[in-house]
Amino acid sequence: MLVNFLRIDRMDLIAAHSHAFIVTDHVADEVSDRYPDQQQRFASAVDAGALSQQSVTRPEEIILFGTLSASGRLGAGESSAIAVAVHRRHILAIDDRRARLQARRADRTLRILTTRDLMVSMIGEGLLDIAEADSIKDEWEARHRFRLKLESFRDFHS
Repeated sequence: MLVNFLRIDRMDLIAAHSHAFIVTDHVADEVSDRYPDQQQRFASAVDAGALSQQSVTRPEEIILFGTLSASGRLGAGESSAIAVAVHRRHILAIDDRRARLQARRADRTLRILTTRDLMVSMIGEGLLDIAEADSIKDEWEARHRFRLKLESFRDFHS
């Protein structure tokens, strides 16, 4: 999910949102390793306070991280995000379906947000209007191979 906003240079939306956004060191490493074009945007977002970075340090987090990582189904970033969200009672923001299923297995009560959910909440908070949200959705689809299964965000707002 984070990379979606980094790619379109809209970390301002993350910064303005009512939720605090936390990334683990493992997620930061994945941004550096897999998305070098987004590295500077990521660093700027951390420096500006739009994101805070945390480590997997608590014993119960380390155990869950190890279990999730060892399964081979998830990467270190997804595994660490789930472990921290579960044990610190954070909302998990993640799009990957497999990761969401693993997160639900780890904690059925965990609240999970997808990019679509986050965009809907941004509209609700007045950070975007529907036309802007639809434009972002179209850009993700046309230029970044990320597709939301919806025609328009209008479908979520009356």
